[in-house]
This record gives sequence, C-alpha cells and structure tokens, in this order.
Amino acid sequence: MTRDGGVRGYAPRTLAVPAVIALAFLLIPLSALVSRVSWSTLWADITATESLSALWLSLVTGVSATLVCVVFGVPLALLIARSGGRGAALLRALVTVPLVLPPMVGGVALLFLFGRNGWLGDALSAVGIRLPFTTVAVVMAQTFVALPFLVLSVEGALRSTGTAYEQAAASLGAGRWTILRRVTLPLAAPGLVAGTVLCFARAIGEFGATALFAGNSPGVTQTMPLAIYTAFNGAGVTQSTALALSLLLLVTAIAVLLFVRAWRPGAVR
Repeated sequence: MTRDGGVRGYAPRTLAVPAVIALAFLLIPLSALVSRVSWSTLWADITATESLSALWLSLVTGVSATLVCVVFGVPLALLIARSGGRGAALLRALVTVPLVLPPMVGGVALLFLFGRNGWLGDALSAVGIRLPFTTVAVVMAQTFVALPFLVLSVEGALRSTGTAYEQAAASLGAGRWTILRRVTLPLAAPGLVAGTVLCFARAIGEFGATALFAGNSPGVTQTMPLAIYTAFNGAGVTQSTALALSLLLLVTAIAVLLFVRAWRPGAVR
C-alpha cells in the first residue's frame, strides 16, 4: 500500500519506459502548440472579429446541443439503466455507435436523412424547412456526436445507485415523478453533471459532422474548430488567431477534465 491508500501493484518496472514514451507522445505535441502561440497578441487574436464570431457561435450552439442532450438523453439513460439483460446491452451498444464512428460518417448520415434528397428532406422542404447548412444543422451535428457522453455517464450513475431508495420512497406513497425529482436524479447528480460537462466539451470541439452537414459559413456555421481548420488552409482567420483559438479549446478541455474529476464519487480532492 502507498501512503495515500492506493495499491502499488507488481507490474514490471521496465514498463515505465513505454509508459513515459506514451505520455510524452501525448504531451509534447500540445507543448509544441502552446509554444507557437503569440502571447503578446493573444488577447487581440482572441477578440478579433472573426475569432469572436466563431467563439460566440461555438458557445451558443454548444449550449443548445447540451440542453437538447439533457432533455432527451436523461430519459434514454434512465431507460437503459432500468432495463435488464440483453435489452440494456443492446441499447447501450446503439448509443455507443457514434463514439466509434468517424464524425464525418455522422455528418453524411444526417445529410442523407435531412438533406434535399434525404428520407425527410422532401417532406421538410414541402413545408418550407431547410436544415442542412444552417445554424440548426450545427446544433444537430453536435448533438449527434455528444449525446453518447451524457447518456453513458448518467446511465452508469443510475445503475450504480440501484433502486433500493426508489422502492423505499414508493412504499411511503411517493409518486413516480416525485421519486424521479427527489430521489433518482439527486442520487445520479455526479454522473449527470459530469456527463453534461463532457457533452458540452465534445459539442464545442466537434468538426467532422458539422463540416459535412452544416458547412463552413462564417457567422452562420463556422465554429471554432472549423475556423482553425480554415485558417491553416489559407482562408478565414489568421494563423495566429487559429493558434489562439486552439489554445482556448485546450484550456477548455483541461478545465472540463478537472471539473469532472472533482465531481467523480470518491475523487481525491
């Protein structure tokens, strides 16, 4: 046992070498990115018109996608957690699919569903609704790739809490909605908060599905990842602004991980 109560284990010490190489492979490229940031013009780069446009659009669509994920994802997580056996396994596998698919495949799928020649495209066009290459399409693409993060986090929290407290509340006469509001969701709060934060982080970092389904129109569909990509292809924001936005996304990712760590049950404070 170590001083903090953890188990040191008996892994061969030579495995530390490839472990350090793996860690270096993850950290050194990020260090190279940070080193290229122009600190003297960082604030000006972040507050440039094009940068603020991409930043604001990312925040608005990211928050919108997160709200959609919470509204629809929590019931789905509850359904999976309270299902048994093969049903839960199948639902969990279906929810996980967007995590293992290349994001661009998700964009193609959304395009084939809601595009002009898609399954629902003609019906939507008939009533004057056009979804692809709009801001709404950005939210839909972000929701598609971010929803699994929330569902799996909440489902895990709900499953770990079990149903004993719910049964006790029901035996005392509490209704289903009261049990959900006063027992189920409070017990799953750490998973819900962690899933929501991870969902938001994934949404604002989404690129592939957004590019294919929503396009890359400044002020309409050009989020921060798209602005960064465009800059390094010689258009849109300058490369110094793109580096500033990249640093902003990196800081956001680190803050998200720290926040999730703080909310994890049993986390070391």
